[in-house]
Amino acid sequence: MRTLLIVLTVVEIAIFVGALAAYLIAIARSLSRISQNLAKVTFGVRAIETQCSSIGPSVTRVNEQLTGIAGALEAVAGKAERLGAEA
Repeated sequence: MRTLLIVLTVVEIAIFVGALAAYLIAIARSLSRISQNLAKVTFGVRAIETQCSSIGPSVTRVNEQLTGIAGALEAVAGKAERLGAEA
């Protein structure tokens, strides 16, 4: 009887270890797929970063020009108000 209990315990432990190994293999496969997807995302983000690198200096130039235009529009608006008041 004691031998039977020992054999059943060993079988139970073997089944437990087998199930644990199967789940760990499934998790490893999922993590591998996630890693591949993240690599693709990283590649895409780097491509976007490269394509957008010229935006920063251009925005600075556009803002400087818009500041000049805003100053000129204030003068034009003042002239238009004076002309409207005279009419």
